[in-house]
Amino acid sequence: MPYLVIVTLIWSFSFSFIGHYLSHQIDNWFAVFFRILLAFIVFLPFLHKKNMTMKPILLLMGVGTLQLGIMYIFYYQSFLYISIPEILLFTTITPIYVTLFYDLLKKQPLKLTYLLTAVLSVIGTVVIRYNKIESQFIIGFLLIQGANICFALGQVGYKRFMEIYPMPQINAFAWVYAGAAVTAAICYLLFGNVNKLPTTNLQWIVLVWLGIIASGLCYFLWNYGATKVDSGTLAIMNNVVIPLGILVNVIFWKQNVDWLRFISGSAIIILALWVHHRWIVSQDKL
Repeated sequence: MPYLVIVTLIWSFSFSFIGHYLSHQIDNWFAVFFRILLAFIVFLPFLHKKNMTMKPILLLMGVGTLQLGIMYIFYYQSFLYISIPEILLFTTITPIYVTLFYDLLKKQPLKLTYLLTAVLSVIGTVVIRYNKIESQFIIGFLLIQGANICFALGQVGYKRFMEIYPMPQINAFAWVYAGAAVTAAICYLLFGNVNKLPTTNLQWIVLVWLGIIASGLCYFLWNYGATKVDSGTLAIMNNVVIPLGILVNVIFWKQNVDWLRFISGSAIIILALWVHHRWIVSQDKL
């Protein structure tokens, strides 16, 4: 749980950094490629095949392809169609995907209580973030759902992988980044615009921060934390970043916020987490 909280605090800045400094200003394909390349370089010293067969290597690369490579492609493209508030709103469905996919991958009956608290966290974030939907929202919505599905599959896929193939996670995640880097490189070569690279030092600084910290360090810590908690807690924590992201916008970019809705929605998310731990997880342990 502490790992998920730390990463959530760091990720709360990412929405604003991308929306204010990168989106519509530099090539999205380059932003994805450069960000993942830096993350891969950070973990490159831990990349080795010792005591590993091709099956777990390919599975880990598949996790990286989904959770970082394809997810980022959907995510960055969505900024071209919808606003930051709409992106925050449309990401709220991720907890439902997490609970559903984990039960499917584990081939176990759907845990309706886990799904209930995940839905409760979604309600909380919708209370906070619902605004009038602008034009082109259908394309943006579909792009964000693609990102949500890939992110959810990556999380639960990695969690399930570590349950089946326990190994040092720092070595495992090096292969995750390898898969993501290959995917991002192919997409940039096919679709990238070499004439739309960063032009300011601030843009490069933001990209380096996103690559080394928000991606390189945080995705590892998030997935490591995912292996330490149940799927219900993991699902709910996916939405905690929403109110924190809004606070960042309020404090640093002076965004207006409806405090009544913000406090009410945040309380619902906290309630979902409390109910899950106080009643559901405790009952499962009996």
